[in-house]
Amino acid sequence: MRLLLAEDEKMLSDALVTMLQHNNYSVDAVYDGQEALDYLESVDYDGAILDIMMPKMDGITVLKKIRAEGKTLPVLMLTAKSEIDDRVVGLDAGADDYLTKPFAIKELLARIRAMTRRQPELSGSTLTFGNLSLNRADYTLSGPEDSTKLANKEFQMMEMLMSNPGQVISTERFLEKIWGYDSDAEINVVWVYISNLRKKLVSLGTNVSIKAARGVGYSLEEKS
Repeated sequence: MRLLLAEDEKMLSDALVTMLQHNNYSVDAVYDGQEALDYLESVDYDGAILDIMMPKMDGITVLKKIRAEGKTLPVLMLTAKSEIDDRVVGLDAGADDYLTKPFAIKELLARIRAMTRRQPELSGSTLTFGNLSLNRADYTLSGPEDSTKLANKEFQMMEMLMSNPGQVISTERFLEKIWGYDSDAEINVVWVYISNLRKKLVSLGTNVSIKAARGVGYSLEEKS
């Protein structure tokens, strides 16, 4: 799952990025409101965490602009303000939740899980295709003969494939969604992960395979 974090306090931002990555999120960090808006307009995120008080453009304005553009991704607002009126403004602008600094990391993680679960496409904790299943709660991939726990990026790739069965996902899409908008990762890293996932599918005894569309990308197919 990929998140945008917009927080102008660099030390706090770095700490949050480390914590979120440790909990299997991919994170792009920006430090002002204009940059946050630019990223949200050009990248498809699963959720955003926006500080309210930021340079160039405040978080409320960013939120209003993306909602006006029809973007429905869940948004959690962070602020040092605790007055009820400020919370109301944020929620009325289209925020899904609101967290006041300082906050406990466990609470932030719980709120992120809650707001992303409210998305229709993420309503189920388990994805299935053919005789293959992927548990989103513990990253376990299971087939008729065995099960295995996936590493972070393996899980995200398989989640993308199983959420879009039969649909070709481009290598560039994998890179953008999982490695990040500004990542220096090379295209061949996607092939390496696909190769590892194919081996795991064989070991699980599943009737599902990853099909390559040469020069385009990859998709899941069910063997007859």
